[in-house]
Amino acid sequence: MDGYSAAQVRAAERSLLDAGEPLMARAAAGLAAEVRRRLRGLLDGAGRTDAGHVLLLVGSGSNGGDALFAGAELAAEGVRVTSVALGSRVHEGGSAAATSAGVAPSPADGWLDPATARARLRGVDVVVDGILGTGTGADPALRGTAAEVVAAVLPALAEDAAPVVVACDLPSGTGPDDGAVPSPLVLPATVTVTFGAAKAGLLLPPARDLVGELVVVDIGLGPQLAGQEPLVRT
Repeated sequence: MDGYSAAQVRAAERSLLDAGEPLMARAAAGLAAEVRRRLRGLLDGAGRTDAGHVLLLVGSGSNGGDALFAGAELAAEGVRVTSVALGSRVHEGGSAAATSAGVAPSPADGWLDPATARARLRGVDVVVDGILGTGTGADPALRGTAAEVVAAVLPALAEDAAPVVVACDLPSGTGPDDGAVPSPLVLPATVTVTFGAAKAGLLLPPARDLVGELVVVDIGLGPQLAGQEPLVRT
């Protein structure tokens, strides 16, 4: 598999975005499809007839938008979806779509205590990590409220019957180019749904040990990346 830098992927996206291509819609649909697949497996395996419960951890950037649009699609199908905003703002279009579809917001300050977070996660089947993406800068470590909530949630994810974790584009807190993990506050993913192409950091240690299964969603970047030399080739 080829792994590209965040800058290469952004450059590939730019010409398509300028041409009006709906890249976020494609990414969100791919994310929703993988969450739906995981959810169906869990419910069928347990003999459940309900639609399940998905928790969205939402950052300020495009990854948060992807998570919100995917959550809106799932909520419209009858899945119970809850969102926790962990940034200073949320993607406006994604937020509007989520609200219209019935996604229920949950204040971040209700997830800061580990015991409370554990109790709330008992009813959750899938956690979508949409906190940070490829625009994290030189130091991808989580900070502020996002770091506090992840610290509270992590112990519960190590328990039996913990929710499946689906990372949106990359596990938040990992370096997209070099696979760095500068802080232990990273949610280990069951599956990482990345968009357009694999990011180099997903294929490099130590981040690759947190990626789980890697699913690449085609959003139409192939022609733009065809002449690029990947950072990593495995």
